[in-house]
Amino acid sequence: MFTERQLAELYESVKREMSEKRFRHTAAVADMAARLGALFAPDKCDVLRAAALLHDITKEYSVEKQLQILERFGIMVSKQDILTPKTLHARTAALLIGEMYPTFADPLVVDAVRYHTTGRADMTVTEKIVYFADYIDETRTFPDCVTLRALFWEAEPEKMGERERLSHFRKMLVLSFDMTVNALIGEGSLISEDTFMARNSLILEEEGEKVEES
Repeated sequence: MFTERQLAELYESVKREMSEKRFRHTAAVADMAARLGALFAPDKCDVLRAAALLHDITKEYSVEKQLQILERFGIMVSKQDILTPKTLHARTAALLIGEMYPTFADPLVVDAVRYHTTGRADMTVTEKIVYFADYIDETRTFPDCVTLRALFWEAEPEKMGERERLSHFRKMLVLSFDMTVNALIGEGSLISEDTFMARNSLILEEEGEKVEES
């Protein structure tokens, strides 16, 4: 879908628009997404790299600017939007891809960017990978991220059969949502309904696989 030249140009363009710290994280997410893609979606590595490079393009915008973007696209701003500003950039980045980077305005890319913070029910493999890559990239030093990264890779998923590998991935995704929910509860913060739905959907998916195997 996307050529190496297009991805290289995107890399340089995004780099120019971000602070050094933000781009270091972005590049690390792209690397992790490609690594995960090799395990779970080898035919979509270009899409994963593009989405990873684009996932934080509005992260450094002010809350006011992000709310203005939502309003410009006709999206009603709720009280929850105002009280959960850390999730706004996923929505605004997804909205702006078509304007800023039209070459990459493919639904797979846009949706992976849109749901990389909260997740949602019935996530696609590209959405799961970009979400998880953002959580465990090598620049993350938050204890939960370090723990999850170790748990995922120390199990050596590359040596597992396909069913076992997918099951391991689902369990790690559920754990990531558990960690997120617990952290937000500890902060007394609002929790997106999408996050609960993502977690429950993954558990149902895993249980469905167990039923099929029995």
